[in-house]
Amino acid sequence: MSAADLARLQFAATTGIHWLFVILTMGLVPLVAIMHTRAAYTRDPAKRAVRERMTRFWGQLYVINYAVGIVTGLVMEFQFGLSWSGLSKFAGNVFGAPLALETLIAFFAESTFLGMWIFGWGRMRRGVHVTLIWLVALTAYASGYWILIANGFMQHPVGYEVRDGAAYLTDFGALLTNSSALVALGHIALAALTTGGVFVAGVSAWHFLKGTQETELFRGSLRLGLWVSMLASFFVVVVGEMQRPVIERTQPMKDAVLENSGSDVAELQARLVKEYGPGDYVPWQDTMRISMDVMTIIGNTVSTITIIALVLLWKDRLIRWRWASWLLVATVPFPFIASAGGWVVREVGRQPWLVYGELTVEDALSRVSTASLAVSCTVFIAVFVALAVTNWTLISRFARRGPDATQLGATEPLPDDAPEGPGGGGADEQLPVPAL
Repeated sequence: MSAADLARLQFAATTGIHWLFVILTMGLVPLVAIMHTRAAYTRDPAKRAVRERMTRFWGQLYVINYAVGIVTGLVMEFQFGLSWSGLSKFAGNVFGAPLALETLIAFFAESTFLGMWIFGWGRMRRGVHVTLIWLVALTAYASGYWILIANGFMQHPVGYEVRDGAAYLTDFGALLTNSSALVALGHIALAALTTGGVFVAGVSAWHFLKGTQETELFRGSLRLGLWVSMLASFFVVVVGEMQRPVIERTQPMKDAVLENSGSDVAELQARLVKEYGPGDYVPWQDTMRISMDVMTIIGNTVSTITIIALVLLWKDRLIRWRWASWLLVATVPFPFIASAGGWVVREVGRQPWLVYGELTVEDALSRVSTASLAVSCTVFIAVFVALAVTNWTLISRFARRGPDATQLGATEPLPDDAPEGPGGGGADEQLPVPAL
């Protein structure tokens, strides 16, 4: 393999693995926020206790995924200086600000809010505590927005001018409203909610298959996961189609390949050669079409399954019919696979450009030896695979153990003479002591 092939393989593998963490994080946190809000404002003590246990159980799975995902994000950024110095040199003046804002939001604001939420059980007023998890959700999606602003510039560069071989920002507003970023953000947000909803529904169905005693907890989780995933999976297809006019206008070659129009591909290849010089401007057609088909088929399948499952919730048929529960469990990986397919279509489709129409992959590559890239590629992929295995091992273990094994917000009873704390409770409440 050439140096360029190794660098592309390394970035594709690490970014693809990192994205699996991101989409579950973005998908789970709104559901946890909904659960916590319902728990905090439920008057009935028995229902409030069940909903609080529900929040803590799913919140712990979210925290595990978030913590390991942060590590993959930090490691992934090292590649920009190692393998793609040409990209930083050309476009750093433009998307340096969005990436810096993403770092401030993801690694400072989001992490701070999450830390306060984790250690705030029983130490904060319920309104403040609930607000924190909603702030975590808000900053998670804000972080995704800034990442897509940077990626949107690479897909469809706007609001810049080139001076002395480098791009300089001239219109920040155009950068922030780039259609290639905004429509993609809607599609990704809905894909994340689909992923989170299917995950919650699948794990809940698994516990019913195993004869759980936590029937109210998992019945509520199952219902919430199915409603969220059903609505999100329907609209994710709609918003996905809304990207086609944007692609047709900004990346006609990608559109021609997806339409499987051989005559348009040949015509565009000739036009791009005339405009940019000799080269192969046709992305990997089979890879793109297969990825697109996989994403479309899975999206429609998940939408159908969740609609049927919601109907079967009536009179607990979904719980009583084991084949239906097993189908939900088997559906859990589907949104991850579809999301990976969408990522392939978006990134492979603009090849051979790294910044469309301005900077090719070959020109962006650092002047690093093939041997060095082979070593870094092997190390990076091994680290990311190890992190992914660790993450899913931990999530699977705590998901299987159920709410009894939840350590997030673990509680100890207050002594009878304990004074009222900042949460507004008295001696009849419990003081959560988060486990480190």
